Amino acid sequence: MHPFPHTYDVAARATPADDVAVDSAGLPSIQSAPPIEFGGPGDRWSPETLLVAAVADCFVLTFRAIASFSRLSWVSLTCEVSGTVDRVDRVTQFTGFDVRARLVVPPGADVEQARRLLTKAEQTCLVTQSLKAAAHLDATVEIDTAPA
Repeated sequence: MHPFPHTYDVAARATPADDVAVDSAGLPSIQSAPPIEFGGPGDRWSPETLLVAAVADCFVLTFRAIASFSRLSWVSLTCEVSGTVDRVDRVTQFTGFDVRARLVVPPGADVEQARRLLTKAEQTCLVTQSLKAAAHLDATVEIDTAPA
C-alpha cells in the first residue's frame, strides 16, 4: 500500500443538454445523468447510483482484504445496497444505506468467523465510514453445496 494521504482525482464535464462525462486518469469515461426521480432519463449512471455502487464495491473489496488477512476460505460474495434519499431539515440527502451481503463459504469453513469478518468489513469500509448517513448490514452466510 502507498503511504497516506491518498488523493483521487476525478473530472466531470458537461454542456447544458448533454450527459455528464466523468473521467479519471487511466480509467474509462462514465456517462452520467440525473436519475428519473430528479427528471433524468433513468437509463444512465447517476451520482446517486454511483455513490450506492461505491458502498457495495467498497464493502466487497474490504471483505476480500480482511478475509485474506484472516485466512478465511470463501467461494463468493454478493452485496446489494439500497440507498435512501429523503429531505431532512429542508436538505435533500442520503439518509441510510441497507447493505445485504450473501457470502458462500466452502464446507467446513468457520461460519461464525465469516459473520464476524462481514461485520468487520461493514465497520471498516472506507466509503461507508466517510459518509454522513448510517450504513446497515444484513449479511447471510451459506455453505457451498456445489460438487468440488
